[in-house]
Amino acid sequence: MAIDAFGNYTNGVAYADNSAKAAPEDKSKLGKDDFLKLLLLELQYQDPTSPMDTEQILQQTSQLATLEASQNTNDSLEKLASALTASMQYTGLSAIGKLADTGSNAVVLEEGEDATFELYFPVDIMGGKFNILDSAGNIVKSVPIDETSKGIAQYTWDGTDNSGVVKDAGIYYVEAPYTAADGTTGTSRVGIYPIQSIRYEDGTTYAKLGSNYVDFSKIVEVTDI
Repeated sequence: MAIDAFGNYTNGVAYADNSAKAAPEDKSKLGKDDFLKLLLLELQYQDPTSPMDTEQILQQTSQLATLEASQNTNDSLEKLASALTASMQYTGLSAIGKLADTGSNAVVLEEGEDATFELYFPVDIMGGKFNILDSAGNIVKSVPIDETSKGIAQYTWDGTDNSGVVKDAGIYYVEAPYTAADGTTGTSRVGIYPIQSIRYEDGTTYAKLGSNYVDFSKIVEVTDI
């Protein structure tokens, strides 16, 4: 294996004059063209007094047709996969600036740690509170929220209930009723954020929601803000 001027390995073979030749073509696998050449060669050199029987010719011809169909199917699937990837990327780009819903308002409380989460407010708010709920929908803890500007705000729950008792580690849920600056009311929750940007990585599309990137396939709804 050769090493280029930048210290990278190459697939060619290095020679004394620093030239490189491409590695020999892999002939360990036969394609449909190779199969056809072998069949024609067999027909060319068969014994005239004992020609190949019709059944064997038909069998090999059938194998060739099957190989051809399989190759065409693989080519079509590759083109379809490329088209779907391009479509997903376009969908992601067109969603920037819209509101994404992941379908879940869950947060995880680890043992001995606080739970940090983000809430999105579509308007300036005069105040409100965030409620921590258990799996049955019961309020475990209510924490007041001060006046907050429109946008995403980060909050922390210390893991205690309204009586100061530390709750067990597990999954909890967050909702936040608020009063807007104009006196109207609304409710925010974890899991709903504007899509700020799109990132592509290893064929997967990620959307930036709050301070995190989320697999675009995990988003259940995209709406205008």
